[in-house]
Amino acid sequence: MPSAGRRADEFSARRRGVLRNYFYHHPRLMDVAVVLAYLVVASGTLLSSDPETNFASHTVLVLASAGVLMFRRDRPLAVLAVIAVFEIINIALVPTASNIGTGLWFALYAVGVRYGTVFSFVVGAIASIPLLAYTLLFYQFPEELLSTYGPTAGETSIITAIVILLSNVIAVGIGASVRRGREHEAELRQWAIRNAQLASVAERNRIAREMHDVVAHSLTVMVALADGAAVVVKRDPHKAVEVLGRLSQTGRTALADMRRVLGVLREDNGQDDSRAPQPDHTDLSALMEGFRQAGLPLVVTHSGPLLPPDPTLALTIYRIVQESLTNVLRYATAVSRVQVVIGHDPDHGVVTVRISDDGHGTIDPAQGTEASMGSGQGIMGMRERAGIYAGTVDAGPGTHGGWTVNVMLHPAAGRE
Repeated sequence: MPSAGRRADEFSARRRGVLRNYFYHHPRLMDVAVVLAYLVVASGTLLSSDPETNFASHTVLVLASAGVLMFRRDRPLAVLAVIAVFEIINIALVPTASNIGTGLWFALYAVGVRYGTVFSFVVGAIASIPLLAYTLLFYQFPEELLSTYGPTAGETSIITAIVILLSNVIAVGIGASVRRGREHEAELRQWAIRNAQLASVAERNRIAREMHDVVAHSLTVMVALADGAAVVVKRDPHKAVEVLGRLSQTGRTALADMRRVLGVLREDNGQDDSRAPQPDHTDLSALMEGFRQAGLPLVVTHSGPLLPPDPTLALTIYRIVQESLTNVLRYATAVSRVQVVIGHDPDHGVVTVRISDDGHGTIDPAQGTEASMGSGQGIMGMRERAGIYAGTVDAGPGTHGGWTVNVMLHPAAGRE
């Protein structure tokens, strides 16, 4: 489940881009950037040479507004109310201020990000009313700012009010759009986790069915050995002892396999799945040959003694190698070498499997193609199988490119 969530987060991060992703993970730095942008806009008034400008009052209001905006993420409605009041005071004291309405943009954006679309637009309309009313009813444009052949003061007030209203609507709309994007990312993450859960359940069902076949085979062998022992016990007691020993060993193997079956939750989906005969350890070479014929440049290496004579362990390794090579064939491009290394260390009771390739994997962030991402179900299935033997699966980009799957199994854990 964490792997699926992490893959969804990586996908969302690529969609956001480098800059947005940085501020997404450092929200307080984004707040500082907003305050700096507000101060830059407000600095235009401080650079004015108008002697009638009340620079002291303007500076105090600008600094107070900047301090309030630092809390817009935590208390968006309270910040909006305070900024709306400051805007009226600012335009009344400094009619030519360059930052009129700017604080409302940032506050309304925060409201749009936090609350629903309808509520945000209603709040935005209410917060815009004081500034619009003052602009239409009380604001007097300086004569030097009006052109002789341009609009009158009344017409200019109407145009300004319309611009303020549209700007506030746009600010709320941008915030609502960002909120919907974040909700989509959260839904994508939940979908990925649910998909991984379904994949885990499906793989457990498949494992249970396969192990059921293995156990059934062992029981069939036991019945045959028991019948054989009954036949030879009188004619060749020594041979009967040998057959009974094999019967006992097969019974222990079947019992251990049955314990593993009981450890896997099986939920019959009612479908009549057609299944091929289960592979044994001799099918691994046939599997490799099949992938070679499909075009994979396979190099297979075995280290250590032969694997334990456990059909379920052989089946687990078979399925893991099969899934890994299928992923290489499906997703990797420009592959010139695929290496499969199977190792057995009986001293430490460990079996290792390593599958690596030198192709250009599709999960490489530099490539940035969405369609190339796998669903992650294959890796989830491998982890489920490895878990039967208290094993681990580590899959990810190789240090020198390509993709690498490292599997560690503990055969003794399956017998406990």
